[in-house]
Amino acid sequence: MPLTKKVLAIVLAGGEGNRLMPLTADRAKPAVPFAGSYRLIDFAISNLVNSRYLQIVVLTQYKSHSLDRHISEAWRMSTQLGNYVASVPAQQRVGKSWFLGSANAIYQSLNLIHDANPDIVVVVGADHVYRMDFAQMVDQHVRSGAKATVAAVRQPLHMADQFGVIEVDQNDSQKIAAFVEKPSSTPGLAADPSQFLASMGNYVFDADALVAALHVDAERLDTKHDMGGDIIPYFVNRGEAGVYDFTLNEIPGSTERDRTYWRDVGTIDSFYDAHMDLISPLPVFNLYNSEWPIYTRQSISPPAKFVRGKNNTVGTALDSIVSSGVVISGGVVEGSVLSNDVYVATSSRVIDSVLMDKVQVGAGAVINRAILDKNVKVPAGAAIGLDPELDRARGFKVTESGITVLSKGQEVPEPSEEERQLAANHVAVLPNAIKAAAEQYSGVREAADKVAGTHAAAAAEAAPAARLG
Repeated sequence: MPLTKKVLAIVLAGGEGNRLMPLTADRAKPAVPFAGSYRLIDFAISNLVNSRYLQIVVLTQYKSHSLDRHISEAWRMSTQLGNYVASVPAQQRVGKSWFLGSANAIYQSLNLIHDANPDIVVVVGADHVYRMDFAQMVDQHVRSGAKATVAAVRQPLHMADQFGVIEVDQNDSQKIAAFVEKPSSTPGLAADPSQFLASMGNYVFDADALVAALHVDAERLDTKHDMGGDIIPYFVNRGEAGVYDFTLNEIPGSTERDRTYWRDVGTIDSFYDAHMDLISPLPVFNLYNSEWPIYTRQSISPPAKFVRGKNNTVGTALDSIVSSGVVISGGVVEGSVLSNDVYVATSSRVIDSVLMDKVQVGAGAVINRAILDKNVKVPAGAAIGLDPELDRARGFKVTESGITVLSKGQEVPEPSEEERQLAANHVAVLPNAIKAAAEQYSGVREAADKVAGTHAAAAAEAAPAARLG
């Protein structure tokens, strides 16, 4: 049975998120929309709330307006019962500097700990996708007698240079022997030599020990004031740091496939890949686990609608997530995630892409392996994600892996005749799900080809400069 302790949760949400540019050009990283209806911070706060930790402060700093607004609208708790999710900006309570690092953010906000007077402080990041019951981690922390405990996820050895690496004591698998930031190599685990323990950026502290460590860190000159780089090594050197293996965490309603899912979405590629993890029939991460829900602000948009477009083109979505307010009017969406109020017009195609709120896709346009931020309007016949050089020439970001990214409201120029032709050539290509059905059922192929022809004709009519070759 869990040991009763008073817990204060602190969410570190001041991250700038440079590697997620241009999605963070106008917002903090934890405020970036994710999975159609959510913001990244919703996963951290939902995990805390589901763990029954209902006194939560969120430390913000960088371009925090949309994050503050989201927290105020989505995370209203019963103050009568002493519960709260409070957004706390940098206040310069200690000197005239802004937050100098994650540890300094908490140091400058020590009044929050003093006011709450907790026994335990749970510190979590705000930009990872996962489910976790923190009560189980706190229970191990209290029973172990450690002053600090770090949550760790198992990762392949070749990824050691991307994480803070935890090496465990040979005589006690719950005690940290060494904590190394992004080493070139590290020993494998005794239970599985192909893996190592990586820090998840989630910590549990005895409150008094954390306060003392933050004061020591504030006085040092040789510090970056970082939780992982400075505070945890402080406890490791004192023999007071424990590790919690994430694989031990049990989540109601989870499956073996998604129980230990944890994704750092700090880059465009990982952000895109995390979306693709959601849309398979048996997803690697299941959003639909009602026993451990992910909460957010509910949209007031109407239900999604799939209707025929001009010339009876079929409006449909295959292997996709479609949010409230989406209208697919004669277009085809495949392998994609569409946020609220997206409009997909006649004979257009959205393939393996992420479209955020109020994106409009014009007739006959094609979007392929792309991320479009809010309010982007794609003109009829345009092609995005089909020609990297064309995308770069128009000022769109293209990653090394070929993902095209448009920032919030970024203008898409009217397409040239060559671009319209490029888009038209892709409109008639059968979706992969239809191809698979056609291979299994011979009658499907003929019908599918007719539908594809109808879409191609409608696309040519919508963008008359383009004709199928």
